[in-house]
Amino acid sequence: MRRMWLLWASASASPDCLSFQPEKFVPSTVARLEHVPADTTLQLDSVPSCNRRSQAVKTDICRVALRIETSSRSGISLELWLPTQWSGRLLATGNGGVDGCIKYEDLAYGVAHGFAVVGTNNGHNGTSGVDFLNNPDVIADFSYRALHTGTAAAKTLVEAFYGTAPNRSYYIGCSLGGRMGISAADKFPGDYDGIVAGAPAVDFNNLYGSRANFFTVTGGPGSRDYITVDTWTGLIHGEVLRQCDSIDGVADGIIEIPSKCRFDPSTLLCPTDQTSGCLNAAQVKQVQQIYAPYTYPDGTLIFPRMNPGNELGAVQGLLAGKPFSPSVEWFRYAILNNPDWDPATYSVDDVRLAEQLNPSDIETYPQALPEFKQRGGKILAYHGGQDQQITSFNTERFWDGMASTDAGLADYFRFFRISGMNHCSGGPGAWVLGQGGNAAGPFDPEHNVLAALVDWVEKGIPPETMTGTKFVGDDPSKGIDFQRAHCRYPLEQTYVGDAAGDSGWAAGEWAVAAGGDGKLLGSWECR
Repeated sequence: MRRMWLLWASASASPDCLSFQPEKFVPSTVARLEHVPADTTLQLDSVPSCNRRSQAVKTDICRVALRIETSSRSGISLELWLPTQWSGRLLATGNGGVDGCIKYEDLAYGVAHGFAVVGTNNGHNGTSGVDFLNNPDVIADFSYRALHTGTAAAKTLVEAFYGTAPNRSYYIGCSLGGRMGISAADKFPGDYDGIVAGAPAVDFNNLYGSRANFFTVTGGPGSRDYITVDTWTGLIHGEVLRQCDSIDGVADGIIEIPSKCRFDPSTLLCPTDQTSGCLNAAQVKQVQQIYAPYTYPDGTLIFPRMNPGNELGAVQGLLAGKPFSPSVEWFRYAILNNPDWDPATYSVDDVRLAEQLNPSDIETYPQALPEFKQRGGKILAYHGGQDQQITSFNTERFWDGMASTDAGLADYFRFFRISGMNHCSGGPGAWVLGQGGNAAGPFDPEHNVLAALVDWVEKGIPPETMTGTKFVGDDPSKGIDFQRAHCRYPLEQTYVGDAAGDSGWAAGEWAVAAGGDGKLLGSWECR
């Protein structure tokens, strides 16, 4: 087993935090400068919609909060956390949805592992897109400028604080944050040595059009053929598993390779003498549309089909029978400049317009990353096979497109399909991979995407698999349920039988008990 690097203390491991003057090095306004002792729970002045009121910090840090203007009518709020025990590395963090919420949980995660960590509000505060209205500068911040500006400022301030520049710079983000990482590799290839891009929201305009379209298909609870949450999570989800769960060789509630699942909802059509426990003809058509690619009338693809098996999570968003809020915010304030736009009127004309406008080049769908590759940059992408917000088929399509023009793509860009994982986290699969936040688990290259990326960048050891962990009831205190070594795409996890595997890997309290039903680590191979 490869073991992760050890932290080293900088020669200036304990500079005086309160005497630091960041405004001397970066044009900015200081909002906060404080020393935060280890094991402190910070009380945050966060925007209520961001739902981040406090954050536990496990290590001793200097907390720097700044305001940096990006134009005469836009600017970013930035937090830079500088650990006393510094590894010499910088980590930048991303955002989600259309929001301007600093992910304090990712800042805490990074400093706990020795990184100096920076995050921004992406140019606006809260989860609304209202600040986009008639202000392309705010959209530019959201698309690319906030992250680049924050990273450049952080590099300058890290050197000023510790007396030496970062020896390596990394990025981690999921969803919108995944898109931000890909965009940075494209637009600013020198910003990062390595990028973790989870469930990347690439092909952004078409993604947001696709998600806006769901409400026009499902309708609301008052519509004639509305499919209830209970029907989605019971009848339909059960039939998806009946048709597709065992394709991989084991019925475990996880569809290992979703692309092999061609769900046919016509099996749920009500017989003439039955009206419950089944679907009427209009509902069957609705479900067929949900699981089909989203296209223009001439058949041109807008966005790939939804992941089958994600119904338990999707009923909280895309299948909830109400407009998907991030799409509403984007179309109202960034595309149509109409705060009164009714999402029930959404049509392909709206997504066509979004593609034409492509505000601040937010689309993010490069066919190659030659400069990033040339300078030795590395990308580790992952995407859950039961993602209920962004279909994993989109990342497959994106990677395949790049691979079609670069036979050596895997030399610097590797993508891992995480079976049974929802959007960025959660789900019935072995989804814990150290993907940020309050991540449990060992910080080593076999079980942690950030640690694997560092190993790849600094030691030249590319990851072949990423071992994910499923805790009992998703509670680390209850121990491990099972683990699975997820394959790098396009290899597939293939079930070879429980007798073929050992009981997993042993690391003290992380030892895995032997089990059956495909739960043994050695029950699967990449083929």
